[in-house]
Amino acid sequence: MDEKDLVKAAKKGDDQALAELFQGSYPFLLKYILKLTFDLENAEDLAQETYSKAIENLSRFKGASKFSTWLISIATRLFLDQKRKQKREFTWLKQEKTVRKLKWETQNNNQAWDDVMEALGHLPDELRVPIILKHYYGFSYDEIAKIVKVPEGTVKSRVHKGIKTVRKELNPVDEEPSNISKPLRQG
Repeated sequence: MDEKDLVKAAKKGDDQALAELFQGSYPFLLKYILKLTFDLENAEDLAQETYSKAIENLSRFKGASKFSTWLISIATRLFLDQKRKQKREFTWLKQEKTVRKLKWETQNNNQAWDDVMEALGHLPDELRVPIILKHYYGFSYDEIAKIVKVPEGTVKSRVHKGIKTVRKELNPVDEEPSNISKPLRQG
């Protein structure tokens, strides 16, 4: 049977036809995903997930393209979804690190976390809101931009300016930022 006949049979529930389609396309699909991921284990997992999605959505395959092309489109979407998820996780971890660092800095300078809250309270809303959304609730810059209805670059600028202002308020210029820079006394 040719590919179109195999697809028709698979749509009607012929497991043998579906197996032939998958066996015929597996090497091509795996090589493609391997070029995307550079990781054999991940490529195999994505190939498996691609076949799972293909089985779920086989009735939607119209045959306008080759079956392998349809599989490639599914695999590509799954790969891009995976990368977006990894990016969100990385961004979240980075945000958590920033918050921990800010807490550590305040504690290291003998300031209570309440001081940070008070400093945030002195900021204008346009600076405070993005900082809170970013560093306390983990929203991405893009999400914050949509929430406050300003461009993403403006959000980044406001977060940066707000944090800089909070740090200045917590560490006035006329005071030493910490005892770390003082030499140890020999006694």
